[in-house]
Amino acid sequence: MKFSDLQLIDPISRAVREEGYTIPTPIQAEAIPHLLEGRDLLGCAQTGTGKTAAFALPILQYLAANDPHNQRIRALVLTPTRELAAQIDESFRAYGRHLDLHTTVVFGGVGQANQEKALRKGIQILVATPGRLLDLMGQGIVRLDHLEIFVLDEADRMLDMGFIHDVKRVIAALPTERQSLFFSATMPPPVARLAASLLTDPVRVEVVPQATPAERINQRLMYVDKANKKELLGELIEEEEMGRTLVFTRTKHMANKLAQHLQRLGVSAGAIHGNKSQTARTQALAGFKDGSIRVLVATDIAARGIDVEGITHVINYDLPNEPESYVHRIGRTARAGAEGEALSLCSGEERVYVTDIERLIGMRIPVITDQPYHSEEARRGMVDGVAAIPIHKQPRPQRPPKDQRPEKKSSEGRSSSWGEGRGNRRDKTSRGDAGSRGEKAPRRERAPLPAARKEGSPQRPPRPANSDHASGRPGRSRRRRPSRADR
Repeated sequence: MKFSDLQLIDPISRAVREEGYTIPTPIQAEAIPHLLEGRDLLGCAQTGTGKTAAFALPILQYLAANDPHNQRIRALVLTPTRELAAQIDESFRAYGRHLDLHTTVVFGGVGQANQEKALRKGIQILVATPGRLLDLMGQGIVRLDHLEIFVLDEADRMLDMGFIHDVKRVIAALPTERQSLFFSATMPPPVARLAASLLTDPVRVEVVPQATPAERINQRLMYVDKANKKELLGELIEEEEMGRTLVFTRTKHMANKLAQHLQRLGVSAGAIHGNKSQTARTQALAGFKDGSIRVLVATDIAARGIDVEGITHVINYDLPNEPESYVHRIGRTARAGAEGEALSLCSGEERVYVTDIERLIGMRIPVITDQPYHSEEARRGMVDGVAAIPIHKQPRPQRPPKDQRPEKKSSEGRSSSWGEGRGNRRDKTSRGDAGSRGEKAPRRERAPLPAARKEGSPQRPPRPANSDHASGRPGRSRRRRPSRADR
């Protein structure tokens, strides 16, 4: 099947050809005909399958054929991350370049002035993240009364990020009569329940079985102690001459540390995660796309918006505790018929995750023992000779009581205990002068009031007649503005 067989209008077909596409992907071939008929759809497809075009092309065709000059929001695409929202917006603009339709994207992390300006001009297609969309709806800037098509993308990640309540608030504000599209890389029970509440008699499209990695990905597993992971990562990137590499970590702090470690080794690296500003995230992603950044370190949440061609290697520095996330991670490579490499570094605390992943994908991941940091103890799921506790089950460290907290140094290098020292507003005794630190500053005595004027004493001379009473500046006369008769 070719795109010419999908009954797309000429402006859209021309834009698709200009993008270099001639043959639709399986999900596009199955979903587009049903969506052109106005059916609700439940799409289950892993990343890199072309699902953005699968819903963007039918939406553009419907809006172009039905009241195209209506400048109200008629289609809404809800996504979990800013990067993914920006990429979907770019896709709509590319496929609709020959149509008189307007689209914009709104997300948090940046000022809303430009977004508000674009909304007030009038648009038909809105791509948004839940938080910023609810803010604009609360301010009355966004109204969804005339919405006709609603798309919920990456629904499983929406739930993982805790957006379920925000999503339900958005759905509650939508018109009852609408076409709804629901896409998810995985389909756990909570996601399935959300889909059942949203869709009406949907068509189910599942091109690739859930949690099945691409066949062209060469998966490898390396057992290593947690303390040696950083050194092993640096040697792998240097020795194997990796090209465009994506590294996944569990925490934002570790993403920053790994990026800095690789930069010290002379590797062009960047980090992307939720704590980065939108400007920093955009710059890092742009550098990764144009090749100026060779290695991008990311967390799972931020990586949902990374759609970059030519990724040769994916490295799981930290294994995910959800096996579905493993499949989603390694699916970033081996796209468009290319081959890719997926390396996983497993410590003793993560050994149980390997068992869950292999059970889900239905195969044993080959283990590489010919590496300098190989650990048989980690392979057996042990740490220091003791059975390791999985990371997600380890208790979080508690803050010690105030009387047991260690001393910390103040800004002047002096040792002071927690809750004491300079700058603590609760400690009013520390506001003395530098010579009596910790002692209460002496109260300053007020100057005595002037004595009462005695009878017969010389009085204050009268104010000059030409003084300016309004401004209090003596010696300046107040000039009357000449009237029309004086002129």
